[in-house]
Amino acid sequence: MSAMTPEPHPFAALGPEPIHTIGREELQAKLARGDDFKLIMALNRWAFEAKHIPGSLHFDSPAELYAAVKPDDEVIVYCSQIDCLSSVALYRELIRRGYKNVRRYSGGLLDWETAGLPLEGNLT
Repeated sequence: MSAMTPEPHPFAALGPEPIHTIGREELQAKLARGDDFKLIMALNRWAFEAKHIPGSLHFDSPAELYAAVKPDDEVIVYCSQIDCLSSVALYRELIRRGYKNVRRYSGGLLDWETAGLPLEGNLT
C-alpha cells in the first residue's frame, strides 16, 4: 500500500488531492527485483544527462511520453527533492489523463544520493 505523505508546501501542491507516494526503500527493492514499471525523471534533458536514478526514463515532450507510457503501466515519477514541483505536475497530468497506477518518489535525487545509492549520468 502506498503512503499518502510527503508533499510540497500546501500552497505549491498544484491541487487539493493527495499524492500517492513511494519511499526510497520500496523503490530500491522494486529496482533490485527488476519489477516492470516506468521510472520517469520529470526534469529537463540536461538534468537527466547530468545524473539520474539507474533505470530512469526521460522524455523531451509529452507526445514522446504518452507514446511510450500506457495508462495501465505502473509509473513512478520523481525530480530533484520534496519541494520540486516538476514531478508533482507530471503526476497530476498523468492522473488527469486516466493513468491509474502512478506514484511520486518525493525525496527524488537528493534523497537517493544522500543515501549513497548509485546514480548514472555524466556528473556522477
